[in-house]
Amino acid sequence: MTTARDDGPVGRRGRPPVTDEQRRRRRLEISRHAVALFREHGVGETTGEQVARAAGVSERTLWRLFRSKEACVEPLLSVSLDAFVEVLRSWRPSDELGDHLRAAYVVSPEDLEAVLAVVRMSRDEPGVRAVWLVLHERAEPVFASVLGQRFGLPAHDLTILVRAAAVNAALRVLTDALAWSDDADPSSGIVDEHRDRLAEELRALTELPAQRP
Repeated sequence: MTTARDDGPVGRRGRPPVTDEQRRRRRLEISRHAVALFREHGVGETTGEQVARAAGVSERTLWRLFRSKEACVEPLLSVSLDAFVEVLRSWRPSDELGDHLRAAYVVSPEDLEAVLAVVRMSRDEPGVRAVWLVLHERAEPVFASVLGQRFGLPAHDLTILVRAAAVNAALRVLTDALAWSDDADPSSGIVDEHRDRLAEELRALTELPAQRP
């Protein structure tokens, strides 16, 4: 009687599981295609089928990765917010904030142009605006955590929460202003002006709070 030889665990059949990083990259690539279509045709005139075709994925995959057509802008908008979080995390007390923002707050010109285009279209597209505002809402606890570490206070301290909310508002308002300005070309000096104005607004918010009694 012949028995099967034990050669170890049976190999996994089918495609290997998608890693978180692969999923993030796929979502970002789809987002870039979706934004390009939204800019060309408008959000209302663009279908999920068109986005999926442009990105080279099935509609089933598209809706598995995104809850709605408007949500396709989320990964691209996150590029800008994630870059800002990294700026706060890497900012040393000895660094001048304006210089640090110019050196560290960097998004590729292509992505920055697309981000500003999305923020611009959010003015007339409530669904896109909702995504932009929700992303800022999600970012606020991250800002609180970073500021808490910087000040040596818990992230839930009221001083930290208020400052995190103010930092968040400053970033959103100034980004809106940059996107809606007459000259939002990333290749112009207006982006450096945006960083300088952001640094100006953030200085007071990122100073150590007065010692409490």
